[in-house]
Amino acid sequence: MSEFRSVTLDNGLQVVAEVDNRGYSAAIGYFVRAGARDENDSQSGLSHFLEHMMFKGTATRSAADVNRELDELGGQSNAYTSEEQTVYYAAVLPKYQRRMVDLLSDMMRPRLDADEFATERGVILEEIAKYEDQPPFGAFERVMECCYGPRGLGRRVLGTTESITNMHVDTMRDYFSARYRPENMVLAASGNVDFDDLVEQAGEATAAWNDLPMPAEFASDNKDVLPEGVELNPRLSVPDATQAYRVTLSGGPSMAASDRYAMRLLASIIGDDGGSRLFWDLIDTGRAEIATLWPQEYSDTGALFSYLVCTPDQMDSNIRLMNEAIDLVVRDGVKQDELDQVINKTVAGVIMASERPSQRLFGLGSHWLCCREYLSTDELLDAYRRVDVAAIGDAARNYLCCEPTEVIASASDEPSLTT
Repeated sequence: MSEFRSVTLDNGLQVVAEVDNRGYSAAIGYFVRAGARDENDSQSGLSHFLEHMMFKGTATRSAADVNRELDELGGQSNAYTSEEQTVYYAAVLPKYQRRMVDLLSDMMRPRLDADEFATERGVILEEIAKYEDQPPFGAFERVMECCYGPRGLGRRVLGTTESITNMHVDTMRDYFSARYRPENMVLAASGNVDFDDLVEQAGEATAAWNDLPMPAEFASDNKDVLPEGVELNPRLSVPDATQAYRVTLSGGPSMAASDRYAMRLLASIIGDDGGSRLFWDLIDTGRAEIATLWPQEYSDTGALFSYLVCTPDQMDSNIRLMNEAIDLVVRDGVKQDELDQVINKTVAGVIMASERPSQRLFGLGSHWLCCREYLSTDELLDAYRRVDVAAIGDAARNYLCCEPTEVIASASDEPSLTT
């Protein structure tokens, strides 16, 4: 059986683990409360930029040393940045736990060299250009900006070409000093983990982390002026596009909301990418290439996204079909057998994912960072199994009845005929 353990070090770093000595691997990661919503205009894209720089060397390791050692330890390692956090993680054999904790902890105190910064700026700019040149051509970023505004949750994770071009390495150093403090971080582990040794090693490796100087308070943004490079037009003109792309965003439950399980199941019933109502109505019939709906949970709120890809001439009729499918659920709810089917599918997915420590790590670290709450696999399964038809109906009425924010990217910048 797995066991949850947690300790707060003297410097404020939270160390948490879901220990299961039956496993053949261990997953370890640093979760940092540093995401796009924490940035101001001059820092836009900095959390993600900083994620790249964490692999560019420390006081004791060069960039080549960091990447060579990651390869030597095998397993898998990577990092990602979201609206609310940056995560650095690795899955290794248990015998490499100490070496990986040493490496990851060292990486959390990077050199932030000016020359490496200048080089990596070009990589980030290429990433932005590549992302904006691929479907749906920035429609997800635009719908977040239109719904939440261009700051906070609406701020782009990658930043803009303008913000990255104008960014200075000292801005990154100050942001690092403010966000990468031990009280703002969680060291999480799952699988075949020696927790006592993890705590002891973390205490030694991070003992001096509070020595970081606290920078002056960051400048406030001028809310009356759009950040440079940001537009709020809900229609994106893509001259060479052969398909049309529609993204919508409305409210949803947060990471801590009790109805988040019902909303996840409801979204799967309506818009899962296989076997859902939208799949049979739009995908299986050949009307659309993609027609999905899913929730995204944040620490203090939530979002419900939909995504539709089809030929421009079918866009309006497909929007009507999607709206009809949503209205039908709000009006008539779902049948018990339909709910049973999606619960069985979801439970099976949770069980299979729980067999991999790396999969458990993300839920463990993220939820603890944002909510200071642990949820075991059994508790998660029970939460899904407790959802009934009435709870699905409540979720439908609470989250499906409001008018969503809509963004359409297509070869024409003419608005859709559907309202």
